[in-house]
Amino acid sequence: MAKGLPVLLMSVVQRHARSAEHAAWLLDLLARFEGPLLRYARRLLRDDERARDVVQDTFLRLCERPRDEVEGKARAWLFTVCRNRAFDVRKKEGRMATNDDERLGAQPSGAPSPVAVVERSETSSQLLSLVDELPGKQREVVLLKFQGGCSYKEIAQITQTSVGNVGYLLHVAIKRLRSQLQADAAVQG
Repeated sequence: MAKGLPVLLMSVVQRHARSAEHAAWLLDLLARFEGPLLRYARRLLRDDERARDVVQDTFLRLCERPRDEVEGKARAWLFTVCRNRAFDVRKKEGRMATNDDERLGAQPSGAPSPVAVVERSETSSQLLSLVDELPGKQREVVLLKFQGGCSYKEIAQITQTSVGNVGYLLHVAIKRLRSQLQADAAVQG
C-alpha cells in the first residue's frame, strides 16, 4: 500500500464500516485496487503526491457510500471517481506537472539477464512515451484497459462513452502504437 494511505484509511474504515464484514470488504477493495488506481492517477496527473491524494480521496468517498451502491461494479466506480477527481485537480491547478517516466516503467521480476532488463526497460519507456503522445481519449482507454485491467463495459462507464466507441478507440490506439514501434525499430535497425 502507498505511504500514508493505510493508517488514514484504516481509521476511516473503522469509523464508517457498518460491520466487520463491511470493513473487510472495504479493505479488500483497497488491497485490490490501490495499485492500479495509483498508476492510473499518476499517468493522468504526472505527479506522485497528487496521485496519492486523488486515490486517497477516492477511497474516502468509497467509505461514505453504501456497499449495495458499489457492489458488483466496484472497479468501474473506483476508476470513475479517481478519473473525475484527477480531472478536478488538473482543472484546479491549470497545468500538468512533469513526472519521471522511468519510475513508472515495468519493474523486472525474477532474474532476467541484464541485457533483457535493459531492453525491456527501454521498450517500456518507449511505449509509455508513445502512449503519452496519443490523443486524450485514446490514451485514457489504453491506460484503463492495460494498466487498470478494466473491461470495455467498465471503460465505457468510466469515460461516459459507448462500448463500441471504446473498442474503436483501443483499436486505433493499438494500431498507432504498433506502427510507431515498428517505425522506430526500422530506424534503429
